[in-house]
Amino acid sequence: MNFYKDRVMLNVLGGSLENAKEVYEAGEKHVLVGVLSANYPSVEAAVKDMKVYNEVLEGNLSVGLGGGNPAQWKAVGDIAKEVKANHYNQVFTAVSYTRANVGNDEAFVNCLVSPSGEPGKVIISTGPLSKDAKVPASVDVHTAIAMIKDMGGSSIKFFPMHGLACKEELKAVAKACAEDDLMLEPTGGIDLNNFEEILQIILDAGVKKVIPHVYSSIIDKETGNTRPEDVKTLLSIIKKLV
Repeated sequence: MNFYKDRVMLNVLGGSLENAKEVYEAGEKHVLVGVLSANYPSVEAAVKDMKVYNEVLEGNLSVGLGGGNPAQWKAVGDIAKEVKANHYNQVFTAVSYTRANVGNDEAFVNCLVSPSGEPGKVIISTGPLSKDAKVPASVDVHTAIAMIKDMGGSSIKFFPMHGLACKEELKAVAKACAEDDLMLEPTGGIDLNNFEEILQIILDAGVKKVIPHVYSSIIDKETGNTRPEDVKTLLSIIKKLV
């Protein structure tokens, strides 16, 4: 993967194949371009399309759930059998399934955990059934990281952050990821205004690899495409901080 200086790589959505090409170039290829499994009627349709995206993006395709939708866990896992991308998004309970289907240790499989409201603890019950549990599984972030590694996961996808609403929790997660050598993917409510502060918090903690997800805030509402000029702005911030 083309991490900028081996540390930060953007994750943005591709509204179309042409848009995916545009944002990939705008980000100087230090971009993972997300295509959502939820946008397809079947795994077969997704596989056919995503293989084209994956080739155009030189492998830097991010196979997405769609708003962290746990109902898409199996679709993403099954797509992994056929599409050998560099990045897959997954809920906590389906990481092992996805890793096994990818069939290698090189691809990045993230693991969705959610803010708990208490710094140092995260919610790991993010699967299709467990998300509705009356008592969410809130565990120490270091324990969550150990479990993610056990399952073959590459990173914590911290979602939904609602921008800086859970700033202290983000600091605790970033500190734990740095101490336990795990990647971090901040997600949810990140925009051009708060991107720098969020990334600075994570870098200051010493996290070795970061994949910030910046989605709806940089999408043109009329076309549904990610704005290349905003990707350039985000990249300029990365270059300033890294």
